[in-house]
Amino acid sequence: MQDLIRRYGTGLTAVFCLLVAFWILVLVILPNFAMFEQSFRPYLPVADIGGPKDIYGFENYGKILGNPVETSWFGIPLTIPIHINTFLQTVFYSAMVTLFTLILAYPLAYYLAKIANPRSIPTLLLLLFIPMWVSEALRAFAWYIILTFNGPLNALLKALGLIDQGVRWQNGVVTSYDAIVIVLTYCYVLFMLFPIYTAITSLDTNQIEAAEDLGSPWWRTHWRVVIPHAKPGIASGCVMVFMLSAGSLLVPTVVGSTKANWFPQTIYTWFNDALDWNTGAAYSMIFLLVCIFFVILAMRVFKVKLSDIAK
Repeated sequence: MQDLIRRYGTGLTAVFCLLVAFWILVLVILPNFAMFEQSFRPYLPVADIGGPKDIYGFENYGKILGNPVETSWFGIPLTIPIHINTFLQTVFYSAMVTLFTLILAYPLAYYLAKIANPRSIPTLLLLLFIPMWVSEALRAFAWYIILTFNGPLNALLKALGLIDQGVRWQNGVVTSYDAIVIVLTYCYVLFMLFPIYTAITSLDTNQIEAAEDLGSPWWRTHWRVVIPHAKPGIASGCVMVFMLSAGSLLVPTVVGSTKANWFPQTIYTWFNDALDWNTGAAYSMIFLLVCIFFVILAMRVFKVKLSDIAK
């Protein structure tokens, strides 16, 4: 605080603090608290709200355990509540998106930080930023066109002789979620790239050269030197990509098949179609708790503190 006052003065520092407090209190804490309170109240007609029927309970949370369906996970047949199944699939495929973005982003981040000519870095970063200038909606619809049965991707694969007939990518080649995973990976890979790039940039190159001079192979150099130093960036990227992917509504709606249900779509249905805001709030709170659990899990796995991720 004293550094802020010394740098910006008392008046401007007070404005900054008030804006941050407004954002945290009014735009984060109060809406979530209101949603938390509504999640325990029953869905009632307007005339009954505040009456004897308007009592707190866990009925809204219990709805997630209803409507069992037969499904299979990794070839194992299961009977599981439909919303639990949707919830688990969303978490699983969001984790897959996180893994794929990490695999794509780490080599590129290392190249930009330690191999590329420093003079070319601004140009390369600009080229990476260009897709971000286009809204996520336009990028999702562009991928919808690319992945259609008669789209450019199938035309290219046919021209190369890799396939004989078109592939229905949106219905899934491996799973029903192929298109969603592909588009989410494309949309959020930069959120994994830049934290890792920032972390690797601060690594002293002499440590890498010393490992190589001592005969360390490239994979061991990365495993023992680069990755431990980049753990805060990796953890930050994993948290952001997972939460953005799990909370995405637009991409699954645009490119997902009828068999691929994303949990935010279920929440949206409760709020918008069923007009049951209480159950929608309960589902939202469940989803929020899972995201918080993932942040804690990421900190445990990478052995970093929340302050390291914030950096």
